[in-house]
Amino acid sequence: MCNEYQLILPFDDVIAAFNRTGDKLVFPGGMPNFGPMASIRIGNRAPVIQIGAEGAEAVMAPWAWKGPGGRPVFNFRSDWRSFEGSHRCLIPADGFFEFTDPEPGQKRKTKWRFTLADQRLFWIAGLIKDGAFTMLTTEPGADIAAYHDRQIVLLRTEDGAAWLRLQRPQTELLRALPAGSLDVEKVFPLAA
Repeated sequence: MCNEYQLILPFDDVIAAFNRTGDKLVFPGGMPNFGPMASIRIGNRAPVIQIGAEGAEAVMAPWAWKGPGGRPVFNFRSDWRSFEGSHRCLIPADGFFEFTDPEPGQKRKTKWRFTLADQRLFWIAGLIKDGAFTMLTTEPGADIAAYHDRQIVLLRTEDGAAWLRLQRPQTELLRALPAGSLDVEKVFPLAA
């Protein structure tokens, strides 16, 4: 399951992408201060977009809240659930990583980066609880199935406001994208 993603695009691109939805992004605690993040991992603070008192707002939050047993909840199944009364968020990203068994002669797992084929930026559908966020997951689409038996819910930038405000049925939003929507590249081990 996804336990690492990236956001290396300038945050101005995130603002512009969200504002194209017709909603305006506000910054209640001031503009988030961060540079390119090539590796965002569980426990790291990262920007998310949520609905606040003044509308859609960008805030910094840690990835993963503590579950009942104290373990981090970094991924959360979306299947057969209703998120109508939940605190929804968008997690801006331009890539995410999955890991498969090590290649022959390697000790570390093989690392794969996935990006959206036709857009530089996308949203990951998420939830916020106790001031932290988690990523929603679904059954894997054709682009992910060979790498993992679940996948995070990816939303195109034009679908972000629909998730935040539940303006469309969840079944339309919380599913894998069609085959060919994602590009994949092996990032470890590198070819000799």
